[in-house]
Amino acid sequence: MPSKSFRPYTPSRRFITVADFSEITKTSPEKSLTTGLRKSGGRNNTGMVMVRHIGGGHRRAYRQIDFRRDKYGVPARVVSIEYDPNRSSRICLLNYADGEKRYIPHPVGIKVGDMLMSGPKAEIKNGNALPLANIPEGTFVHAIELTPGKGAQMVRSAGAQAQLVAKDGPYAHVKMPSGEVRLVPIGCMATIGQVGNTEHNTVVIGNAGRNRHRGIKPTVRGGAMNAVDHPMGGGRGKSKGNNVPRSPWNQPSKGYKTRPRKVWDWMIVQDRRKSKVSN
Repeated sequence: MPSKSFRPYTPSRRFITVADFSEITKTSPEKSLTTGLRKSGGRNNTGMVMVRHIGGGHRRAYRQIDFRRDKYGVPARVVSIEYDPNRSSRICLLNYADGEKRYIPHPVGIKVGDMLMSGPKAEIKNGNALPLANIPEGTFVHAIELTPGKGAQMVRSAGAQAQLVAKDGPYAHVKMPSGEVRLVPIGCMATIGQVGNTEHNTVVIGNAGRNRHRGIKPTVRGGAMNAVDHPMGGGRGKSKGNNVPRSPWNQPSKGYKTRPRKVWDWMIVQDRRKSKVSN
């Protein structure tokens, strides 16, 4: 996915880059696989803002993605590669031999007309989905389940890939894109290869209006607020008030650990922040 730049007829236009969408083969989604998407504005069911900086943005239709890949043994042909406004990766439409259609995240190297399959007996090639038990060690995979049958929850964004490094009894050791090595039940499904749109992280947004179009509202610095609004607000000119960086709710925001230990922490073999193996 090469990116495209522009002649700088405005100051912000000098830095803006966009994807050229050269891999897209169809501009309108499969109507039977789309549903309406209602905007929350970051609010919960009582109307209180739970997540800041969310609101507005272009209207979208949600594409139903097959993260389970549970149609075993039925070959499918790639009909189209499409843009999805709800995720960073592209999606491709599969037309199964029995007439059913499903969307999956687009793997690198998959083209229109390619044949894909899922299930324990599927061939080891890009785009095919198999249980980790049937995938050779050292293979790069994406769209990995955490619980068998629940659907892929890990390694789904553009350019992401994980590596199956070992198998040990009922678990597989999977090295995540972050460097973390964790245990995954060996019956979980994973898709061979890397998620497409690998240059997504090189796109430069360039101006605020483009973010508003994506539904992202501006973020105001705490130091620019009044004292009543933020622990670092107030003062004469720029001042932190001799305070460490904090959230609006007075929680330290640089390195302070807030995540409790979970019962599944034992499944992390190697932490992404450490090079040594945890006990």
